[in-house]
Amino acid sequence: MPELLLELFSEEIPARMQARAADDLRRLVCDGLRAAELAFDRTEVFATPRRLCLHVTDIPAAQPDRKQERKGPKVGAPDKALEGFLGSVGLTREQLEIRQVKNAEFYFAVIEQNGRPTADVIAEIVQQTVRDFPWPKSMRWGAGTLRWVRPLHAILCCFDGAPLSFEIDGIAAGDTTYGHRFMAPEAIIARDFATYKAALAAAHVRLDPVEREAHILARATELAGENGLVLIEDAALLAEVAGLNEWPVPLLGRFDPAFLEVPPEVLTTAMRSHQKYFSLQDAKTGKLAPFFVTAANIEARDGGAKIVAGNERVLAARLSDAKFFWDQDRKKPLEARIDQLADMVFHARLGSVRDKVARMVALAARLADLVPGADKQDAERAALLAKADLVSEMVFEFPELQGIMGRYYALADGERAAVADAIYSHYSPAGPSDECPAEPTAIVVALADKLDTLVEFWRIGEKPTGSKDPFALRRAALGVIRLVLENRLRLPLAPLFGAQADDLLGFFADRLKVYLRGEGARHDLIDAAFALGGQGDLLLLVARVRALEAFVQSDDGANLLAAYRRAANILRIEEKRDDASHAGQADPALFTQDEERILFDRIAEAAAEADAALARDDFTAAMGAVARLRIPVDAFFDKVTVNADQAELRANRLRLLSQIRGTLEAVADFSRIEG
Repeated sequence: MPELLLELFSEEIPARMQARAADDLRRLVCDGLRAAELAFDRTEVFATPRRLCLHVTDIPAAQPDRKQERKGPKVGAPDKALEGFLGSVGLTREQLEIRQVKNAEFYFAVIEQNGRPTADVIAEIVQQTVRDFPWPKSMRWGAGTLRWVRPLHAILCCFDGAPLSFEIDGIAAGDTTYGHRFMAPEAIIARDFATYKAALAAAHVRLDPVEREAHILARATELAGENGLVLIEDAALLAEVAGLNEWPVPLLGRFDPAFLEVPPEVLTTAMRSHQKYFSLQDAKTGKLAPFFVTAANIEARDGGAKIVAGNERVLAARLSDAKFFWDQDRKKPLEARIDQLADMVFHARLGSVRDKVARMVALAARLADLVPGADKQDAERAALLAKADLVSEMVFEFPELQGIMGRYYALADGERAAVADAIYSHYSPAGPSDECPAEPTAIVVALADKLDTLVEFWRIGEKPTGSKDPFALRRAALGVIRLVLENRLRLPLAPLFGAQADDLLGFFADRLKVYLRGEGARHDLIDAAFALGGQGDLLLLVARVRALEAFVQSDDGANLLAAYRRAANILRIEEKRDDASHAGQADPALFTQDEERILFDRIAEAAAEADAALARDDFTAAMGAVARLRIPVDAFFDKVTVNADQAELRANRLRLLSQIRGTLEAVADFSRIEG
């Protein structure tokens, strides 16, 4: 069946936008095909710095014919009603059908529409797609009205081996594209995908970004190995470099080893952020080596010698700046920079970063008493110095080095290692894949930073709403959750939250639910465990969820859950019928069967054991205690008729069911568990 080949050829598309743009192109065109009732099979999208490409296979040559039926007015209705209906359907009275509907006759219009040629439909879809394309940033150029990320030069659009004829803002679609800007800028004629891809490859364009990444990685690794080096792999940088080059040619360069006196993070950041270079390590020592790999977008006649020399000169200037910042920053101790933070606004309503530091110091002192092994003096010192590197020359130039440079400067100032390490890691964890601090003093400072941010923004009413979270408060809460759980801290949050405790505890409960769902926990079990409260102790909540998971996965737990539902359902029905509650203790004197007596005794034993386990926060033991009710509960339902003819006996047995329900609900809200 026919295929669609679409390419939008433009000036350079920013690397960070290419993957999203390719997905948007697929989505918009495919949505248009579906809306037009045009089926298709496989779709492929590709992006290079200068083009977006979509390939769709097995599209029918025309839309399916359509038959639409519309019910009109009743036979004998006023002429104006009939005329209005005829006008809406575009038919004459003679073309209408009369059908019996119940006890009356109605006019019906049967409208048959022949399917349009797919080529015409695709032309309209592409025009709409280009005009509605959701670029994060776009521009107009010349005298046209079209907005695109960069000036759009050509549209290649072919269906079933033939170019489509349409125009967008003066740009005519056709079967023409262009190769590499420098090595093969001539026009290329292509009307099917196989020809198109092969022609681009011959014209020095690697269409597939995955292939470009693989080529860069393989050649860079090869260059490193040939020189006794190891490539420091960087997936994000690799994707960016692949998005900067249509024909990437990795080249090896070097820099003056004297620059290795500067911290390696500074060198790798300078190479990565500004120059898009890959760093390398010495294969024997594992230390940063004075080499780099860059990717040229051309196969130079001299093998890239001039390109490498030019990049080496540029990098030398960058690294000279970095070394200057390093040398200058160390002339002034971190402590001497603290007052400069007063000139740095944290938030218009929350004061300066210096104000935040003062709050962090006070909070660190409180937290040090709650985190086992933490040194209060070290924690206060680290909190005081944590933000000082923000006003250093190095962090001003490379903001991503905040915390990292603070550690280096603290060590250079003679601060204790625990203080320096806490400065380094106090921003962590910054995301789900970021390493979580594990050293007690570092934990304290990381918690102080995040808790202060949350409490203060809550105090002024700046909370996340919907998808908006401009101050990354959800991320801060997740950081606190990870610090608590991964370090197994029994941290009472409510006293730390102060006047914002109720609202913030609810927010943390929601964030913890998100975290647990991400860990694979069932939402209903989370709700069942959380229903008993205790949101101020995150570790306790998680222990409750995990114990409940193990309980419902066991045979005893699953069967007891079924028995709980049976008891709860009977009670709900009978309490509604009696318009009265049957809560309370059953009277052993009214028991007539052994199964009642045994169940009553076992409930008392299980309740006492579960209460004792809950008092020591041993949820596994509490679940185990109630799980042992399974056999006597099963026996009770097998042998005992709850709704006995005698009213007194019936009421007593309903109270026994209430005891079953109450004992289980003291451990978790079993009514929230599904399945």
